[in-house]
Amino acid sequence: MINKKKTLWVPSKKRIENSNLIRFIEFINKKFNKNHINYNQLHRWSIQNTDLFWESFWEFSELKYSKNYKKITIQSPLFYKTEWFPGAKLNFAENLLRFKDNRTAIIQKREDGETFRLTYKELYSKTALLAKSLKVAGLKTNDTVCGFLPNIKETVIAMLAVSSIGALWSSCSPDFGIKGVLDRFSQINPKIIFTADGYFYNGKQIDSLEKIKTITENLTSLKKVIVIPYINENPDINSICKSIKYDDFVLKEATTPNIDFAQLPFNHPLYIMYSSGTTGQPKCMVQSAAGVLINHLKELILHVDLKPHDKIFYYTTCGWMMWNWLVSSLFTGAALILFDGSPFYPNSGALFKLIEDEKINIFGISAKYISSVIKSNLKPKKTFNLKSLKTILSTGSPLLDDGFLFIYNHVKKDVCLSSISGGTDINGCFALTNPLGSVYSGKIQCIALGMDVKSFDKNGKHALNRCGELVCTKPFPSMPVFFWNDKNDIKYKNAYFNTYHNVWTHGDFIEINKKGSVVIPGRSDTTLNPGGIRIGTSEIYAQTNTFKEINDAVVVTQKIKDDERIIIFVKLKKSQKLTDNLKKK
Repeated sequence: MINKKKTLWVPSKKRIENSNLIRFIEFINKKFNKNHINYNQLHRWSIQNTDLFWESFWEFSELKYSKNYKKITIQSPLFYKTEWFPGAKLNFAENLLRFKDNRTAIIQKREDGETFRLTYKELYSKTALLAKSLKVAGLKTNDTVCGFLPNIKETVIAMLAVSSIGALWSSCSPDFGIKGVLDRFSQINPKIIFTADGYFYNGKQIDSLEKIKTITENLTSLKKVIVIPYINENPDINSICKSIKYDDFVLKEATTPNIDFAQLPFNHPLYIMYSSGTTGQPKCMVQSAAGVLINHLKELILHVDLKPHDKIFYYTTCGWMMWNWLVSSLFTGAALILFDGSPFYPNSGALFKLIEDEKINIFGISAKYISSVIKSNLKPKKTFNLKSLKTILSTGSPLLDDGFLFIYNHVKKDVCLSSISGGTDINGCFALTNPLGSVYSGKIQCIALGMDVKSFDKNGKHALNRCGELVCTKPFPSMPVFFWNDKNDIKYKNAYFNTYHNVWTHGDFIEINKKGSVVIPGRSDTTLNPGGIRIGTSEIYAQTNTFKEINDAVVVTQKIKDDERIIIFVKLKKSQKLTDNLKKK
């Protein structure tokens, strides 16, 4: 059995030599006459020469653009006002659809075993037809489109079609409550919403039509509701105003039209993501197309070592930023594995069976998932063929020693287990995997390239081997370009720049080892984080406030081993008693 005091994994010489990161180091060495021989030296150079690093990666990754940038950055006295690659024009969707061949682009799996596949050629064709249909329907650059969808191929197609036009995309998963969806979508005035008639979970087909009806009735900006028949071939959508079935909406053409990709500035908005709603309604964070793209590609190509022949999976819904992150893998020519359903249906081995069946190379899950598998007493390597697996990614909450040891003892010894950490706010990671480095129990391998991350004390002083506030002291391309309806950037500044002057404060604790590895124990702000799902206290109070029986409530978290649970203390009105019915309600 592997002991946590030992190094858990060391990459082979062949794996290091064939890595994208080694190619990038050789590229930098040649370009600047340098001699970087390890990751820490490269990272140090990347934060001392931030502009040169991002410019070099732009060139190395071979981003597709129609107009080159005039300079790398226009600096501003305000951290978040730094302008990246001014003058450049490109399109997010065009970069993700640069392949049009017969390689597999998407493998969609349902928990009932149903499988759908799309080649890159088919993905381009379906996106082209939908994009043309959206234009005919009046969608324009800067309009907003929402997805209330499960993790299926049509979700990817819709996002790509919308972004090809230069419209903005925002999504929630169908397990969100009505109020949670409206708290988000009602702020951004969507013109069109894509949805499905339902989704699969834990052996059940869950109908979404009643929920959709209520949601769409309360979104007065909507011009069209496009419904994808998913759990039923012919759902009845007559009660949903302005609705049309997906196949009826998409134009029928004998040949695939060329997509007229809108050529837009680097900081043109793409995604609207949401804060956890700690203080009031969730804040709408607007992120730029090229900023998200270049950061995702840095992480996927250099850190995760994603190759064109790889198959990559992340267990995620469309309400989590890991969905956005996963979809950017299309740039590399890899195949995405999409999954809709419970990771434990029909049993705790469901996702390991998926690895075996589809020969997945990069497998992404949460720390909570690993702890749940441990509790199930499953020993995956005894039951499944996991030969294809080369990397396991874990995020959502800290991965503790038990999780590391379980993977190496009971899943696979020769695998890079990478705990990663970042946030919806940056649509990416501050700390993640290093394909050149060893894996140590309980540690994240490295700080991300180009990210000047520090551990600050209350006086703004950095120190190694000490837990402090996670801050980033230099701007980076994927930070939000603005917050929606945020006059004078008040929400933006309050979110990240209230603690230290002109320094991004993320709301996590961090400890940085002198060797460059990282421990992120958890949140330092008032956000709750059960099972790796960030929940704002105000979202819970919004529900407790609807109870006529409750006079007041306080929400806290309680640590339980490697996770935490939410406890609600309630003060009832004098005439009320805490009955079983009230508890259930």
